[in-house]
Amino acid sequence: MRGRVSSVNNIFIGTSNEFGALESGLTAALFGPLISVVAGGIGTILVVLGVASRWPETRKIGVLDRTLR
Repeated sequence: MRGRVSSVNNIFIGTSNEFGALESGLTAALFGPLISVVAGGIGTILVVLGVASRWPETRKIGVLDRTLR
């Protein structure tokens, strides 16, 4: 069972990268690379702010791996 779950997970991980590349390419083709990059950055900030406001406990998460310091 674990192998099947892993294979489905790999399909979703692999296709998410391809969909992201498609979205980025279409946005850059329609609006130009500068607007595409700026809109992507603003979208990322909005998602982070939305998650932080919806689930405030995520703001209290510290370093996940202390050995990285």
